[in-house]
Amino acid sequence: MKENKTILYRLKKSIVPVASSFIALLSVSACSSDFLDVIPDNVATIENAFKLRNEAEKYLFTCYSYLPKDGSIYHNPGFLGGDEMWIPYKTSIASDVFEIARGSQRRANPYFNVWDGNYSGGGPGDNYKLFIGIRHCNIFLENLTDESKVPDITATERQRWIGEVEFLKAYYHFYLLRMYGPIPLMRTNIPIDAPENEINVRREPVDVCVSYIADLLDTATAKLPEDNDIVPTTEAGRITKTIALSVKAKLLLMAASPLFNGNNDFATLVNKDGTPLFNATYDVNKWKLASDAALAAIESAEANGKSLYVFPQSPFTLSAETMTQMSIRQAVCERWNSEIIWGNSNSQTSDIQRLAMPPLDPAHNHNDARKIMSPPLKIARMFYTKNGVPINEDKTLNFSNDVQLRAATNAERFHIKEGVVTARINFDREPRFYADLGFDGGVWYKYDSPSKSDVDNTAGNVWSLKAKFGEPAGASHSFHMNVTGYFVKKLVDWNQITYTTGGSFYKGYAWPEFRLADLYLMYAEALNESEGPSATVYDYLDRIRERAGLAGVVDSWANFSSMPSKPSTQAGLRDIIRQERLIELAFEGHRFWDLKRWKLAAQNLNAPITGWNIKGTDQTSYYQELTVTNQQFVAPRDYFWPIPESALIQNPNLVQNLGW
Repeated sequence: MKENKTILYRLKKSIVPVASSFIALLSVSACSSDFLDVIPDNVATIENAFKLRNEAEKYLFTCYSYLPKDGSIYHNPGFLGGDEMWIPYKTSIASDVFEIARGSQRRANPYFNVWDGNYSGGGPGDNYKLFIGIRHCNIFLENLTDESKVPDITATERQRWIGEVEFLKAYYHFYLLRMYGPIPLMRTNIPIDAPENEINVRREPVDVCVSYIADLLDTATAKLPEDNDIVPTTEAGRITKTIALSVKAKLLLMAASPLFNGNNDFATLVNKDGTPLFNATYDVNKWKLASDAALAAIESAEANGKSLYVFPQSPFTLSAETMTQMSIRQAVCERWNSEIIWGNSNSQTSDIQRLAMPPLDPAHNHNDARKIMSPPLKIARMFYTKNGVPINEDKTLNFSNDVQLRAATNAERFHIKEGVVTARINFDREPRFYADLGFDGGVWYKYDSPSKSDVDNTAGNVWSLKAKFGEPAGASHSFHMNVTGYFVKKLVDWNQITYTTGGSFYKGYAWPEFRLADLYLMYAEALNESEGPSATVYDYLDRIRERAGLAGVVDSWANFSSMPSKPSTQAGLRDIIRQERLIELAFEGHRFWDLKRWKLAAQNLNAPITGWNIKGTDQTSYYQELTVTNQQFVAPRDYFWPIPESALIQNPNLVQNLGW
């Protein structure tokens, strides 16, 4: 789907509110500059929009245009809303989402306000408000299901388009549910002249919301094409059966998780008529539903040829270590690779790569490689040792003093430049640590490396980071600086080129909303919660670990962990699965939501954000752990967004989330 096909209609007739609590939306048809005239007589009506296939297709792409821009640091709360990445405050960029991480969220005019669609919650320019997107979906479905309209479309295509928009409607509801908890369900649009009791909608219980969205996804799935039936050159990014099945699995996994399943913290959240909005009774069967849904999505993906990505043989001579790193990195960055379940072509990634990439040479321009996305030290500590177990469990390696300095050896040259002195924490780590993170002295292999092959790295012919103050990636720039001493390598395609004469090249890719690895982890988590440890759970974890260059879970814990029996208990395996998920999906926007659904946000988001002393000019002064900031997360309040005060005033039937 090409973004230049996206078009928004000025709906002159039959306008209805998308969420009837929002009085302001009732007048959007008359005055909003968001809508364009597209009919030759300059009067774009619903009738004209569905007279012919060409115009109906434009409306289809209008429904697609509201997909959240999750590949944007500004429009994905998973990037800067939690603790996975920090940025310099109000220097390089200004981010509404980052205000949430800083503890500045508010009831009036909330940051990243998806409910009303402002403060970056409405996409670029606040022009893609989700409730309006749902309204467009309802209009589309109402008209395309009428077979007297769009007479020049085939029956097969009509059903496919209906399925796509049913999916989009379900996904927009899911997105709101994840943020706000119980929401009003906009099953159909409400006429402008409806009585007040219909306009003033109520929030519906979580279980009702989940059932409605799941049913709508089932309805959509039956109409959607297989992945193999998509035309790659013209339809990449269009919704398929596997995408719909994957979103259903994610929905049901969320619904089974502690935040939504038997959560007594929200037992007092009720509608004004007394209807409870959270079910306080734990139901283990919700995990069974989630595991069944994840398996169905996996089977669909694999039947359509999806597989974990492995970097192909390069024309350059690369070490086994670098090949493993490239498989990990390019699973995200390689366009439409075998692992991508859903690439969001509405959201490209050149900008986020520029914000992640550090200058590797004194001639590289800081505006072209801004390096501001800064993982804290606790994220660096999260990754396993080279033996595939947590650093505080490895009985063969000592990380008790992980700031201790040592020099890299020749054997370590594919990870750290030989001879460089760096902290203990950067040695003896798993391949995903080196694939995902850049750090002072760390190797950063990419296409424009001085030597295209890395086997001669003893001569320093492959890029390495220099991050102390005054060095190319150091914090000496007035605006663009890394604040922790760790850099996000994972999101930068290896084809990136920075020109010494000025400028840079970033190969954009559609943001991967879903990878197959995510489905494997979802299935392992749900199966462990519903049935306990099993060979099947181990198998799906080990598939991911094998690609990451690690031995299987059971063997790794038996041979290297101080807690060798940990994988044999449900609680122990739960911890392993969660850490595996946080590592494998690091910097892809998942940690923020996972910590919330596991009810671990209060524990993690009240810990300090720390990093190296970025003003240090030598190894002694640089490798000092300093506190960047102290985060504050108030539970249970901060598990959900506040509903804007203006919406509560407009609609007396709405109730506010607890704590706000």
